Amino acid sequence: MNQGSVSKTSFGVMPDGRSADIYILKNSSGMEVKISNYGGTIVSWTAPNRQGQWEDVVLGCDSLAGYLRGTPYFGAIIGRYGNRIAKGKFKIADREFSLAVNNIGNHLHGGLVGFDKVLWEASIAKDDSLPRLRLSYLSKDGEEGYPGNLKVEVVYTLKNDNALQIDYLATTDKPTVVNLTNHSYFNLTGGIKRDILGHELMLNANRFLPVDSTLIPIGNYEAVANTPFDFLKPTAIGARIADSSNIQIKFGLGYDHCWVLNAGSGADLPLAATLYEPESGRFMQVFTSEPGIQFYSGNFLDGTVRGKGGHVYAYREGLCLETQHYPDSPNQLAFPSTQLRPGETYKSTTVYQFSAK
Repeated sequence: MNQGSVSKTSFGVMPDGRSADIYILKNSSGMEVKISNYGGTIVSWTAPNRQGQWEDVVLGCDSLAGYLRGTPYFGAIIGRYGNRIAKGKFKIADREFSLAVNNIGNHLHGGLVGFDKVLWEASIAKDDSLPRLRLSYLSKDGEEGYPGNLKVEVVYTLKNDNALQIDYLATTDKPTVVNLTNHSYFNLTGGIKRDILGHELMLNANRFLPVDSTLIPIGNYEAVANTPFDFLKPTAIGARIADSSNIQIKFGLGYDHCWVLNAGSGADLPLAATLYEPESGRFMQVFTSEPGIQFYSGNFLDGTVRGKGGHVYAYREGLCLETQHYPDSPNQLAFPSTQLRPGETYKSTTVYQFSAK
């Protein structure tokens, strides 16, 4: 049986003269995922609709130049710390570290040159017959203000059941903080036919993290019951996104919050979320080892970024489901720790699986 393939092609040239590449992962079912070693970026990702038509379901750019001009993290690996750290400061053993402040007075997504903007070392894994891409990067001590030489490995594996598995590994030589995720923007209409407000979302979470006006968690967990944040049953994203009576919707300009995932049981990865697009029939499931998921409803897409095929991405034409530890965990002792110490290994796994119904 054909188990799929991985091929490589040029993606463009970096400002410093280094070449960036695209790796094309194909499985035996027909799914194709294109990933660049620039930012570890998922550039395109095809999935079938209920008629079996394969179309691209993620936002992105046609060339490296588009990403170098700047995007809102389309498809990239985010690190060292995904999401926000309040005021760009945190302490480890009473030593304070200062990071770039690049989002409403806070540190966001690793800083000015996060993992989304670096060229990763890439290798096509030879250990089995599944299409597998291994990316590695050494984030040096002091990079973007973070302590420790952090060795990072991210492995993308495309399975024949139309699941893309992302495994993250990291080690350090000094105590540091780590929170890695992928920032793909999904639109399951295929080729961006409509915005995402008609997508039906389920989040396996009884609670979410309320935030202040700068989107930093205020420290408590809030029940989703009887709020616009209740996605325990599949619900159209647009159903309550304009609830102006809800202060959290106001702060986020829609949804831009972290949900506290319900604990799983058994050996398998727990189900975190499902996403269904009724017209196409495309259905996506998200499984993760992480304790949280950031749902972002594309509130800042404003028609200024030109993407694939010349398409200008408009308001809410994409959404993110970023599996992760909680925002600002280094400053919130009640949250699960994001500290990594020498001798420990950071491990995280997330799977995005597609089908149609």
